Amino acid sequence: MKHIFTTIIILLISFDLHAEPPVYEIIIKDHLFYPDELIIPANTKVKLLVKNQDVTPEEFESYELNREKVIPGKSQVIIFIGPLKPGIYPFFGEFFPKTAQGRIIVQEIEE
Repeated sequence: MKHIFTTIIILLISFDLHAEPPVYEIIIKDHLFYPDELIIPANTKVKLLVKNQDVTPEEFESYELNREKVIPGKSQVIIFIGPLKPGIYPFFGEFFPKTAQGRIIVQEIEE
């Protein structure tokens, strides 16, 4: 019986270690990011699914996140970020920096 319990614990730990990161979606439309403010949990790796609905390309860029990725028009990309400490991490579209701006707010999420 003890071995069954140990095996179950190991399987649960393994499952948790291989769980997929949560997915958050950002849409680029009319050279703007929607939402322009995204709240994600601290200390958690997340997957950003960035969909460009414009016909022109845009570049997701953030110095604070150390990320830059070109998203061709009418396409999408995945960008992994984190785990991050609580704080505010701005991002912008390099091709339309006056309009395409946003920020990721990382905060402790209470359960």
